[in-house]
Amino acid sequence: MLLSMTGFGEARFQGDNLALSVEVRTVNNRYLKVSVRGSDPYPMLEPELEKLVRKYVRRGTVTIHVRCDRQVRGADFALNVVALRSYLEQVKAVSDQIGWQVPMSALLGQILALPGVAPEPGGITGRPPDEEFATVERTLEAALTRLQSMRQQEGRAMADDLLVHRQTIADQLGDIRRAVPLVVENYRQRLRDRVGQALAEHNVTLRPEDLIREVAIFAERSDVSEEVSRLDSHLEQFESIVRTEDDGPGRKLEFLVQEMGREANTIGSKAGDVAVSRHVVEIKSALEKVRELVQNVE
Repeated sequence: MLLSMTGFGEARFQGDNLALSVEVRTVNNRYLKVSVRGSDPYPMLEPELEKLVRKYVRRGTVTIHVRCDRQVRGADFALNVVALRSYLEQVKAVSDQIGWQVPMSALLGQILALPGVAPEPGGITGRPPDEEFATVERTLEAALTRLQSMRQQEGRAMADDLLVHRQTIADQLGDIRRAVPLVVENYRQRLRDRVGQALAEHNVTLRPEDLIREVAIFAERSDVSEEVSRLDSHLEQFESIVRTEDDGPGRKLEFLVQEMGREANTIGSKAGDVAVSRHVVEIKSALEKVRELVQNVE
């Protein structure tokens, strides 16, 4: 089953002392890139949360937003006495050096606003408690499950579109296969008419073997049977991957689309026929639509 690299998942937890919200967003990327934002200290725990993400996502840009609202108690409102004393001593030392006679009480408001003196209540600067971190992991896993469901749903729609475009290419290739024998015959007829007209004007004759040799050279030069067979084989592989592959098929599909484009270009340049060129244009148009879709397949 194909998986889209674009999706969204959200999960929430409400406990007695903790309200938790986790959002996961993904967009396409050639490789896996995980970033964590939100309440401290979880952005610093990105490597640990990434291990859980890797169970669900193989590649793409994954953004996780963790929001924790912890219940605040009276004991949580506490000054950092060590930081406050350090700031006061430093300010007093500088004031004495420059002879600035200002009461410390007048500066107390500004000192209390300095970083680290009055920490945000309920904030965590180190590793969170094991119980809280386990809750975050469970909530993240629930969000990833919802993300996976959305990616699967979009992947099924993408698979349907890819198979429609694949059939368009197969139909055009069938038309090319039927048109190729006529290309040589049309060339032989045009060559005979042009040479016949030129010879009549100059009153000379043309040996049949000369005409046959020229037609044979053109037939060999314009033979696209090998390219048609390879493109047909690529189409079979493409359909098989879309229908059955579930181990990160995106890169395989990207490679096949590139190879199919190469074969289509060769067919158009070698055949040298207007009718074949029209079919090649249709094939390349369908391949461009396929390429856009495949860029979002994991």
